Amino acid sequence: MTVTAAIEIEHLWTQFSDDLGNIKIVHQDINLTIARGEIVGLVGASGCGKTTLLREIMGLQTPSQGRVRLMGETLDGFLTHTAMATAAQLCGVLFQRGALFSALDVFENIAFPLRETGIRDERVIERLVIMKLLAVGLQPQNAWLKPAELSGGMIKRVALARALILEPGLLLLDEPTAGLDPIASQDFVDLLAGLHRQLHFTVVLVTHDLDVLRDLCTKVAVLADRQVIAYGSLPFVLQGRHAFINDFFHNLRAKRVFQNLGYEHG
Repeated sequence: MTVTAAIEIEHLWTQFSDDLGNIKIVHQDINLTIARGEIVGLVGASGCGKTTLLREIMGLQTPSQGRVRLMGETLDGFLTHTAMATAAQLCGVLFQRGALFSALDVFENIAFPLRETGIRDERVIERLVIMKLLAVGLQPQNAWLKPAELSGGMIKRVALARALILEPGLLLLDEPTAGLDPIASQDFVDLLAGLHRQLHFTVVLVTHDLDVLRDLCTKVAVLADRQVIAYGSLPFVLQGRHAFINDFFHNLRAKRVFQNLGYEHG
């Protein structure tokens, strides 16, 4: 039996034009297949199009050309109501800085996707929200706090609970450890790794955090020169000879972080 990939990107192009008609190409003929169950770290220089690619995967932005499949479902008709609904059912999203609704308490932030799908039974909603709060290491009494009352680490956990409330097979995260101190960052990595072992979902995360790449990711995708120039295990990517790989993975700090991986780079 053939196992459907979690994400299939075929011949994806992204380009923009300014007011003067000048064309900027962000992605050029990207092809990438991500197997189910992987935790993929997407890295690249600032402005290379990492977050744009993530938005195209989740159906929030239209590629200029190409096709994206999530769990075997083709997102034809990007930005249509049907495509957005399909993407929402297939993947959970944790945006940078959490993106919680400031006017809603924790309970209603987590319950929001449930209500959007038409669930009206308050007992069911309460049970599911409390289950997810506990799953991300928070307590039921935290449900009544507002986002302004939460620490940075708690905001990430609430956002993660909301992303997982519909039990998606795919989780997309944009810089999930940004703004966290080293202890909170490691706690979040450990939490996500534990949930991944339990639930076996697929993860794609945009990150520049070397510790996250080492401790969490099963694969790394490197975006440079408008394309994915390397995709594979971290030791495999470390062998790359591209200038960005050299700058990002072989500076002094990176060598300290990756020193036990046993790679050589001349």
